[in-house]
Amino acid sequence: MSHAEPFTRIHEVVALQAQQRPDAICLYEEGGGTLTYAQLWQRVQAVAGWLRDQGMQPGHRVLMVGENCTAMIAALFGCGLAGAWPVGVNARLSAREVDNIRLHAQPELLLYTTDVSSAAAAHAGAAGAQDADPAVWGPGVQAVRAATPTQAEGGDLAADVATVIYTSGTTGAPKGVMVPHRGLLHFARVSAASRRLTPHDIGYAALPMSHIFGIATVLMATVHAGASLVLRSRFDAEDAFKALAHPGVSILQGVPTMFSRMMAVAPPRAELRAPALRYLYTGGAALDPTLKRDAERYFGVPMHHGYGITEYAGSMFITRIDAPRADCSAGYAVEGVEMRIGSPDSGTPAPGERGDILIRGPGVMLGYYRSPEQTALALLPGGWLNTGDIGFVDGSGALFIAGRSKDLIIRSGFNVYPIEVESVINAFPGVRLSAVVGRDTADQNEEVIAFVEPLPGATIDTNLLMLHLRAQLAPYKRPARIIPIETIPTTVSGKILKQPLKERLA
Repeated sequence: MSHAEPFTRIHEVVALQAQQRPDAICLYEEGGGTLTYAQLWQRVQAVAGWLRDQGMQPGHRVLMVGENCTAMIAALFGCGLAGAWPVGVNARLSAREVDNIRLHAQPELLLYTTDVSSAAAAHAGAAGAQDADPAVWGPGVQAVRAATPTQAEGGDLAADVATVIYTSGTTGAPKGVMVPHRGLLHFARVSAASRRLTPHDIGYAALPMSHIFGIATVLMATVHAGASLVLRSRFDAEDAFKALAHPGVSILQGVPTMFSRMMAVAPPRAELRAPALRYLYTGGAALDPTLKRDAERYFGVPMHHGYGITEYAGSMFITRIDAPRADCSAGYAVEGVEMRIGSPDSGTPAPGERGDILIRGPGVMLGYYRSPEQTALALLPGGWLNTGDIGFVDGSGALFIAGRSKDLIIRSGFNVYPIEVESVINAFPGVRLSAVVGRDTADQNEEVIAFVEPLPGATIDTNLLMLHLRAQLAPYKRPARIIPIETIPTTVSGKILKQPLKERLA
């Protein structure tokens, strides 16, 4: 049974906590500072006022190129208060990738978190950004207006969109997922309840606030509960262990690779200092049973798992806190979520029946921004979302992900669409054709492998090609290995056959 949410916009959650618990710590900032809920709300209000003074109207897009910091969070909620659409972009994307998003989103204003991110500073320098008001933003935020005025979105859509999160999509072109306020608010409550968050809990926030995992599961759920976050611009395994000891992280959430990296540098079990740790959670990629076993033995608590995608505001499935699973299931549908396998008319899924996972619920995206064709492929009649993933349920109704459609690679929790990488490789002189596949690694991750077929008579210098890719792609998208191949296998119609290539890597 679904409950009506007491709020309509995400900033209202911060406002309530500032009213009820003004002196409680909301953020443990990088560098040792803290920010209370009252101070965060003051920052959010100041940002909203500043945005309005800059001429931002409801439905204007505000691009924030950055890494996690207080300014990133203030921009998210401040845009909500002003009615603008925040578009968070990971500063570690290449200049080409950031520019592609800028061209598509058409922001009226661009912001850069230069104080915490050398990558953001480089983007800001290239854009000719200048220091924003430090009295509003704090130190190290730069801003630049669009070269020409942009059109603000209007109507109901302008009020319904909480944020736009870009994913490169299977076509290689950026797709802006319009995430609804109602979805984030609904999941904030559901997630907080599923983890039994209280104001005494402290979470660890190294997942990017430009990603749905970081925004919904980490930030929104924490603020809804009035709990605290240790805020970090980038993940560092040794720092995570320090945070477990002090201030005493109780909720540790991240992608599987994060936990793999922690296990690789973990001190002896007897030296672990984690007095408050009570909940481990991983999502964003498949959970390896060996990692689950090792993490549970080391930390002494169950490792929970869930399933979510950018097109839904939060996890759609989560394992139950009172009934940890021994397997790597993604758990059970959260409140408000319906699932079908194969088609909307298929009814309740039968155990073991595999097919496309279709989802319906309050977190379903409002569509892809300025992409009606892509929206029509994903949003089906009746409010159903085609996730693009394949799965099945067991006899208890727990979901298992059987595979990912369209050859998606998940690298360190980030989606890598092969066609985007292939398009960059294919633009390199001497390349006739390329095929990009994923390969499982020993640390429960996936690496990107590129097969490259040269033009007749040409020779590919793989070192020069790597330099080319370094300038064009974010680090997580770059191939770990480039393999020259005489002929890439294809069907008669010319479609690349990737399975034989994957078999060569076995």
